[in-house]
Amino acid sequence: MAPKPTSRPAIQLRPYQVDAVDAVYRHLRERDDNPVVVIPTGGGKTPVMATICRDVVSQWNGRVLVLAHVRELLEQTVDKLHIMAPDLWRQIGVYSAGLKSRDTDHPIIVAGIQSVYKRAAELDAFSLILVDEAHLIPPEGDGMFRQFLADAKVVNPNVRTIGLTATPFRMTTGSICAPENFLNAVCYEIGVKELIVQGHLCRLRSKAGRAKADTSGLHIRGGEFIADEVERLMDDQDLVRSACAELVEQTADRHSVLVFASGIQHGLHIQQALQDGHGQECGFICGDTPDAKREELIELFRSGDLKFLCNVNVLTTGFDATNVDCVALLRPTNSPGLFYQCCGRGFRTDPGKADCLVLDFGGNVMRHGPVDQVKPRDASGRGGEAPAKECPECHAVIAAGYGRCPDCGFMFPERERSNHDAEATTAGVLSGEVTTTEYSVLGISYSVHIKRDAPADSPRTMRVEYQIGLNRWQSEWICFEHTGYARNKAEGWWRQRSNEPVPATAEDAVDVCEAGGICETHAITVRTVAGEKYDRIAKHELGPKPPLLSGADERIPVPEYEWAGDEVPF
Repeated sequence: MAPKPTSRPAIQLRPYQVDAVDAVYRHLRERDDNPVVVIPTGGGKTPVMATICRDVVSQWNGRVLVLAHVRELLEQTVDKLHIMAPDLWRQIGVYSAGLKSRDTDHPIIVAGIQSVYKRAAELDAFSLILVDEAHLIPPEGDGMFRQFLADAKVVNPNVRTIGLTATPFRMTTGSICAPENFLNAVCYEIGVKELIVQGHLCRLRSKAGRAKADTSGLHIRGGEFIADEVERLMDDQDLVRSACAELVEQTADRHSVLVFASGIQHGLHIQQALQDGHGQECGFICGDTPDAKREELIELFRSGDLKFLCNVNVLTTGFDATNVDCVALLRPTNSPGLFYQCCGRGFRTDPGKADCLVLDFGGNVMRHGPVDQVKPRDASGRGGEAPAKECPECHAVIAAGYGRCPDCGFMFPERERSNHDAEATTAGVLSGEVTTTEYSVLGISYSVHIKRDAPADSPRTMRVEYQIGLNRWQSEWICFEHTGYARNKAEGWWRQRSNEPVPATAEDAVDVCEAGGICETHAITVRTVAGEKYDRIAKHELGPKPPLLSGADERIPVPEYEWAGDEVPF
């Protein structure tokens, strides 16, 4: 029997959580398959699950099962259910060996997959099954999730499954959703940037470690670097000593530092280096840590009494500590999902927490790109060049499109075409010859651009860079802070792409773009005039405008806009 809930205020769903619940119900009405909800780490999947559980029982007289793979997720779900449905507390049961409970006859069952994967018949029929961290359901085979879900469908052929995840892809097989997969379609998704702009998630900033290991010799198995090789590489005495010295230096004004190590011995050496070399107490947790010791260390860390907590493959999913203001990656990973989950421990907001610093000693940001744009890697296990670069002055890791480092002000040299491009050129061979070439857009970055040697009060522009090749980008400059023709052209550019109000500043424009407030650009047509210094964009192929970030449904009528094709790089 679940404990009686305490008298705490009910959780009020945020607008996007309401949209997620509505999208699930709409999908279940209109389609006969299994949907997925994608909400970033820290964005609140549990209140969405709790709302669906409450509705199934109280409105439709049904029965619902919540499956998770770690105890922390089970406890979070039960806690949120007690808050959101205090009238149903007697109807919530838990089936988990770790929580020492084996309830089977309640309308709502929260269960650990390790405890129930052979017990579908014992638990009886469910109307809905909710799977947290749904990317863990294997695409094929007889894993625990697959075995239980198959048996549950035998018990009730009409049962529907809803997956929830922050990372809807796997390392080796790509998207978890496909017509032939167990999970079939994403019914709702909201991005990291949008939740940061709305104030629901904390901003991240990243720095690369000065001491770096050469990961080029690591081998890949099953999409990930081989664990033994990673630990041997990272557990170098000089590297550990240097990384820990930098970690202490960079976190002097931080309060709660979560460290990800490459293996048990590596983690113990990090703990020893911090304690013996710098007088910093550091907790250590791995899979072998006794439950009581693990809970004690986590509680000390959450309370702020323990600044450094090092772990090995434990605190990646299900761990909720809002006070984490630094994540230290002392391990390289080839998994974009694991990279995301590690960084995601710092997403949650907390009073007095302005941002979360990601200290990357494993080259992960350079390998995977910005955490809000991580994607599954190709079949070889390696992807193309990530849209990120490291500042040579302060080691900040920033989007590749920045011309000036936002942390220290270092000016990057302008990109120049190589004299030995890998692709044949399409430029005209005679002066004045005009060629136009259409390119698919592989990626886009937005940044605030300041003209070189310009006075401090000069108007800034938004620089948009379209990736049209492995190492090739095409730029355009949008002049929101100018007046006259330049401002009018910027307004037209914006209205063609967005229903949001036209920004007054370049910085505001970048924030809205990165939050998903403008439509996607699928392709651009580049106009090249032989003998002229700059290529120009003559045409854009755009996707549909996105909904307003505020969630409102109204649309602003705008006139048709035709790109003039004569932008000038200010």
